[in-house]
Order: sequence, then structure tokens, then C-alpha cells
Amino acid sequence: MNFPENEKYPYSFPIADTHAHYDDKKFDGLHEDLFGKMKDFGVELILNNSIDCHRSAKDVLDMAKKYDICYAAIGVHPECLDSNGPLDKDLLVSLLKNDKIVALGEIGLDYHWSPETADIQKKVFCEQLEIAKDLDLPVTVHDREAHGDVMEILKKYKPKGTVHCFSGSAESAIETVKLGMYIGIGGVLTFNNARKLVEVAEVVPLERILLETDAPYLAPTPYRGTLCHSGMIIKVAEKLAEIKGITPDEVLKVTFQNAKELYGI
Repeated sequence: MNFPENEKYPYSFPIADTHAHYDDKKFDGLHEDLFGKMKDFGVELILNNSIDCHRSAKDVLDMAKKYDICYAAIGVHPECLDSNGPLDKDLLVSLLKNDKIVALGEIGLDYHWSPETADIQKKVFCEQLEIAKDLDLPVTVHDREAHGDVMEILKKYKPKGTVHCFSGSAESAIETVKLGMYIGIGGVLTFNNARKLVEVAEVVPLERILLETDAPYLAPTPYRGTLCHSGMIIKVAEKLAEIKGITPDEVLKVTFQNAKELYGI
């Protein structure tokens, strides 16, 4: 694994990775070794998000039960609607009733890969937001090239939770925060072409930011193109600290507390 394999964790406060997919096949055979090292990497909280109510949900729940730093979010991702058919509300509700499940996710809209399913995406997104409200659970929202529809639905349902891997404008980030939600920021912040996300990081209060990886994807600079894992978040924390004019420790402290408060951990 890449960084920080042979380096001592340099900060006083731990890492909370609020969005990962360690059920991804890219991690097959790596879990024991990787999770055995997480605390050495400074990682003390990981939220794995499922993409369906079947294999992915089982895997993230199994990891949450096995590893003390892992928690789970279960929901149906917009890209998985074709393979899952109509939302099985009873199954989803039954899965969510576990102590280590702290959120409903990953849910939302994706018009980049699946614009032809926009209507069913919106229907299932709304159904899952209703379930989250009934169970008093925060949500993890996926929004790719669907900013207008996502914002319209969030304004209607006013869920608690986060818009992960935020890709909207600074203005839409402010609107999202006004709804009481958090902004998820990951490795993209360190990319050379991240001007829009830098503007978001400048205007959003630290108290409304969550750090995340989207592991195994979106490894931060200087690890782009490699298998991303939660220890790499310190590069995001360092970049955010630079933007905010504060220390990485302050970023880590506040974002860890944000995660604990949102997810009731």
C-alpha cells in the first residue's frame, strides 16, 4: 500500500474518513493487512457506504461488525437501479436496523452515467430520503451532473447528512450548508484543476466540512492513479489547512468531531 506505509503519523488528532468503499473488489485480499494498519496511519473512524441492498450491503455490514473503527451506511446508488429493480423498502429498512449502521447511503442522482433513468432515480432518491427521515438517519448524497434536481429535492426533504465528493459551485455549497448539511471533501481538493472546489473550501465553515476518500478512487496528489485508502486523507487535511490558514491538526480535530456528531458515534 502507498503512504504512510513506512512513515510515522505526524499529527495529534486522528482521521475520520466519512466515505469509502472497502467492499470494492480492488481491496480483495487486502482487508486484514490494511485494517490492521489503519490506526498507525492515524485513522480512527471509517464510514463504508454501500451501493445496493445485496452484496455491497452485506460486505460493508460485515466489515463494520469485524473492525472496531468501521461503520456502515446502506442505501441504493443511482447507478445500481437497473440491476436492483424497484426499491425494496422493507429490505432496506430491515438492513438499517443495526447498531453499526449510522447512515443511509450512498443515494442520489447521477446524470453523467445514467441520464436516461433520471425519473426513476428521482423517485428512488425521494423514497430513500423518506426512509431516512422516518428512521432519523443522516444520508450520504451522490450528485453528479444533477445539481439542480438534487438541490430541489434536498430543499423539499431537508435531510441531515452530507453531499459527498462535492462538485458544485461555492454558491450551491452555501445553499447546502444553509439546509443544515455537510460538504464532503476528498482528494480532488489537491488536484491542479480543483479551482472550483478550492472556492468551496474557502467559503464553507470548517464546522460544516467532512473529510473523505471515496476509496479506492480519487487518491490525492501525490498519489494520483494509485489505490486510495483512508490514511491518504492527511494530504487533503494539509491542503484544506493551507486554504483556511490554519494547522492540519485543527482541520483534523474539527472534522473528526463533525463526523462523530453527525453520525452519533
